[in-house]
Amino acid sequence: MAGVIALLYSPRMKTPAAPSTPSCTAIATTIVCHTAVWTLICGVGALGSYRDYAGAATHGYGHFLLRWLLYHVPMIMLGSGLSLALNRWPALFDSARRSALVYVALLLFFLPLEWLYVAFCDVVLRGAGVSLEVVGSAFMALQMFNRFTEFAWMSGTLLAMAAIGNWRLAREREAGWRRAQSANLALQLALEQQRMLALRAQLEPHFIFNALNAISALVRTGDGPLALSGIARLSDLLRYALAAGAREMVTIGEELQFVHDYLSLQKLRYGERLRFTIEGDCETVRHGDCPPLLLQPLIENALRHDLDSHDGEGDIRLSFEVLGNDVLIRVSNPVQPHATPNPGAGLGLQNTRERLQSSSKQASLQTQRANGRFLVEIRMPLQAA
Repeated sequence: MAGVIALLYSPRMKTPAAPSTPSCTAIATTIVCHTAVWTLICGVGALGSYRDYAGAATHGYGHFLLRWLLYHVPMIMLGSGLSLALNRWPALFDSARRSALVYVALLLFFLPLEWLYVAFCDVVLRGAGVSLEVVGSAFMALQMFNRFTEFAWMSGTLLAMAAIGNWRLAREREAGWRRAQSANLALQLALEQQRMLALRAQLEPHFIFNALNAISALVRTGDGPLALSGIARLSDLLRYALAAGAREMVTIGEELQFVHDYLSLQKLRYGERLRFTIEGDCETVRHGDCPPLLLQPLIENALRHDLDSHDGEGDIRLSFEVLGNDVLIRVSNPVQPHATPNPGAGLGLQNTRERLQSSSKQASLQTQRANGRFLVEIRMPLQAA
C-alpha cells in the first residue's frame, strides 16, 4: 500500500524556492488519485466487514463499501489538502516545528470536526431525524474505539504525507545537487581547456622565438645558404607545431621526430658542438601518447643552459625507461661551474609541468642536480595513443 501511495504522490514537484498555485487540473488530478487510494483501502475494509456479517447481513458487499467510503470522505479531503499544500510548499514538513504545528492544528480542528461528521453519518444511516440535538447526542455517544480509529487514520495520513513530502524534497535536493555538480564539472572542464589553450598560446610563440634566434644567428654569420635551409626546416617544424597543437594527445614517436627536426635546425647554428644521444627508444615507448610539444621545451632548456653558456661541446641526453604502466623520460645536460648564467624566459619547464598535470593527475615533473648534470625527469602513464 505504501508503494501505491508513493507512486500516486510522486508526480511533478516544484522546487522549494519557487512555490506555485496548483491549477484546476492539478487539483482535480490530486483528488482523483486520493479517492482511488482510499477506495482501495475502503474496499479491503468493506470486504472484512462483509465477511464478519456474512451470516446475518441483509445487505450486499456494495452496501458495506458505500458505508466505508462515506465515513472516510474526511480522509480523502485531508489527504488531498495536504498533497496540494505540499505542491505549493514542498518544505512544509521539512522541520520538526512545522510538522508539530500542523499536527496540533489537525488535533484541535480537524479531528473534532471528523468525529462530528461520523456522528452525523451514524444518524443519517440509522434513518433518524437529523437535528442538532440528535447529532449532538450521537457525537457524545460515539464509542472510544471509533474515536481512536479516526484519530489513527488522521495520524497515519499525516505521517504518510510528511514522509512522502520529505522524500520528494530530498529527491529534488539531490537532483539539484547533481545538477550543480554537473555544472561545476562542466565549468572546471571549460576552465581547464582554456588553461591548456593559454599554455599552448604561450608555448608556440616561445618556440618560434627561439627557432628564429637560431636562424638569426646564421644570418649574422653571413652564411646565407644555411640560413635558407634553417628557414625551410623551421617551416616544417611550424607545420607540425600547428597541427599537433590542435590535438589533445600525440604519440611519443611523433614527438621524437619533431625533436630530431628541431635538433637538425639547431645543428645549423651550433655545428659540431651539439652532441645529442637518445637511449631506450623502443616501439613500446614510441606508441605511447603524450601532450603535444612535450619534449621540445626540455631539449630547448638543455640547449640554453648548456651550449649557450659556454664555447665548448655539449652533451645532451634523452632517455626512456618503461616502469610497469608508466614511462620515465629523462633529459639531462652538463652544468658548467663557471658558465655564464642564461636564465631565459622561464616558460619551458613551468609550462611543461602544468600541461602534464592537466593531462594526467598521475604525471609528474621533477628537476635535480646530480654528478655535475642538470636532470629533468618526467613520469607519466604509458598509454597507447
